[in-house]
Amino acid sequence: MLQPGEGLGIDLPALLTTDDVFKNLGAFEAHADKLLEKDEWRKGFAVYENTIGSLYDACKPEILGQPVARTVALFAYLRGVVDSIIEQADLGRVAARVGELLDQSIAVEAPPAAAGANPDFHIRQSGKTWNLAAIDFDKMRQDFKAATYKNIEIADLRAFLAAKLEQMLRENAARKAFAERYQAILDRYNSGSSTSDNAYEELVKFAKDLGEEAERHLREGMTSEELELFDLLKKPAMTKDETQTVKLAAKSLLHRLRDEPPKVLVQDWFKDGQSKLRVRSAVETVLNEKLPDTYDKPLFMEKVEGVFGVILDYATQGLRYTA
Repeated sequence: MLQPGEGLGIDLPALLTTDDVFKNLGAFEAHADKLLEKDEWRKGFAVYENTIGSLYDACKPEILGQPVARTVALFAYLRGVVDSIIEQADLGRVAARVGELLDQSIAVEAPPAAAGANPDFHIRQSGKTWNLAAIDFDKMRQDFKAATYKNIEIADLRAFLAAKLEQMLRENAARKAFAERYQAILDRYNSGSSTSDNAYEELVKFAKDLGEEAERHLREGMTSEELELFDLLKKPAMTKDETQTVKLAAKSLLHRLRDEPPKVLVQDWFKDGQSKLRVRSAVETVLNEKLPDTYDKPLFMEKVEGVFGVILDYATQGLRYTA
C-alpha cells in the first residue's frame, strides 16, 4: 500500500523505528522541506493527516493500541511542523493533540530535557518575522545560500510576506498590483518553472519593493488614507503639476468627508439610500472642483464611482469611513 508521502521520497514509517523519533526535529524538518516544495504537496498531506486523525478519533483508541497512536502522532507532528512554518500556526493545539496520543507531556519552545530524565516531547515554534524598513537583504541572500532546507526558508518568507501584504492591502485598496505580482511568483514556483534559488530572489526583491511601498506615504508627504485616495484618483503619465493637483484633491476629499460640515459620514450611512447619495454627492462635488481639467467626463465619472465604491466597501465592512 502506498503510504502518504512515499511518492515524494518521504518514508514516514521508517521514523517509527526509533524510540526517540519525536525528539528528532531534524528528521521532521527534512520531510517538511520536501512537502513545502509545492503547495499541492503540502495541501495533499494535510488532507491525509485530517483523514487519519478523524478515523482514529472515530475508532476506539484504547483498542487500537500505542503503535497506532504513535503513527497518528507522527502525522500530527509533521503537520504541526509544516503549519507552523507556512501558516504561522499556534502549536499549542498540536502539542495538546500529540500529548493525548502519546500520553506524555508536551512543551512548545521548551529547552531539551536533562540527561537521564524522562524527556518531554518538544515542538519548536517556527516562523520568522522581519522589519521591512530594516532588513539586510544581502544577509538574507547569504543565509539562504547556507540553509540546509531551502523550501522551509522560502515558506518562512512567504508566510511573513503574505501577512504583510494582507495588512497593506487593507490599508490601500489600490495595491492590487502587488498581490498579483506575489501570486505570479508563487505560481512560477509551484509549477516548477522557477527554481528555489530564483523564487527566493524574487521574494527578496518583492520584500524590498513592499518595504518601499509601506513608506511611500512619507515620501509623498501624505497620510496613508490620503495616499490611498491619491492612488485611486491618479491616471497614467501625469505631469508634475497634475500630480500635485491630484494630491491636493485627495487631501481635500478626505478633509471634506472627515471634518467639513455638513457631516455626511453619519452613523450607518451605508445602510440608507439617501445617506449614500449624500456621501457620493460630496465625493463628486470635491473631485469636480479639485481634479485637473485634463480629466475628461468618462475618466472623471470613473474616478468618482471608483472612490465612492471603495469608501462604501470599507464602511460596510466596518473598517473606516463609518462615521
